[in-house]
Amino acid sequence: MTDAVSFRRMIEADLDAVLKIEYAAFSHPWTRGIYLDALKSYECWLMFEGQQQVGHGVINVIVDEAHLLNITVKPESQGRGLGLRLLERLMARASELKANECFLEVRASNQSAYRLYERYGFNEIGRRRDYYPAVDGREDALVMACTLFD
Repeated sequence: MTDAVSFRRMIEADLDAVLKIEYAAFSHPWTRGIYLDALKSYECWLMFEGQQQVGHGVINVIVDEAHLLNITVKPESQGRGLGLRLLERLMARASELKANECFLEVRASNQSAYRLYERYGFNEIGRRRDYYPAVDGREDALVMACTLFD
């Protein structure tokens, strides 16, 4: 893992690079339209390793609750602790915005993401049946929650 990681807010001009990573990382990626809507309503962040964009994340904070909507690390940069660094930054931002708790959904098949969230302190609290589109139909989402600390 490298220490040369930095973060900044996402802007519309970043979307081509964001979508390139999104489409490389997921079978059912967010679209440009979803990101355009997210930029209007949510906290959208980019992660850089040196000058290279290596990931992005989106959180929504309402009153004292945060919802992690998207966290993505480009496939060739995965496995080096960058996902945890991005998650830590997003959770720190949620705390700055006075959130006490964070919720998320993760594909039941995405065990690497599940383990990342668990390592951070998220616990599974439920399941949403047929929540995500999948190659052969629909896939369940596991609902996770974490208490945030200042």
